[in-house]
Amino acid sequence: MSRIILIPGNGNDNVETSMWYPSVVNTLADAKDRRTGQLLFPGGGVLRTFPDPYDAHEEIWIKFMEDDMEIGEEDVVIGHSSGAAAIMRYIETRKVRGVVLVSAYSTDLGDASERESGYFNRPWNWDAISANASWITQFSSPSDKLVPIDEQRFVASKIAGVNHIELPGRGHFIRDREFPELVANVIHKMCS
Repeated sequence: MSRIILIPGNGNDNVETSMWYPSVVNTLADAKDRRTGQLLFPGGGVLRTFPDPYDAHEEIWIKFMEDDMEIGEEDVVIGHSSGAAAIMRYIETRKVRGVVLVSAYSTDLGDASERESGYFNRPWNWDAISANASWITQFSSPSDKLVPIDEQRFVASKIAGVNHIELPGRGHFIRDREFPELVANVIHKMCS
């Protein structure tokens, strides 16, 4: 049964009420197919605070995604910032239905904490990432002060068939309480 799942950015120990996360997950969990009237995500939405929320170590987050969240082939997963790095590593070896990346990056950005997280200590398998999701959308903003736009564009250039959408003036997508562009994109992808 398909679910909508959100993988948060690090530094967040209360994702259930943070930023645009609950609005997006709740709206999509209730969304219906225009043609059939059936729920797009009959398994509902999953929005949980992760263990190790400040450092987001790969071995802890991937294990949580696999063992506790049980992300599977029918699920659509949204990854924000370090959550985008986590879902990209996750789908190098596992299939999901769809992926939304927000403020995605593929290097440690020169930050010691990012370097120690484990995501950036080996090459990315872009072919597997591209193949293991039926569709991938990436949202970026040229005004992002945490992840340079060139880094985000590099990620988009490596994922075959990505739908890359740049939204000016949105920064790192941390001030928004809603994210209507993301909601509309997922609904469109699920109804296509």
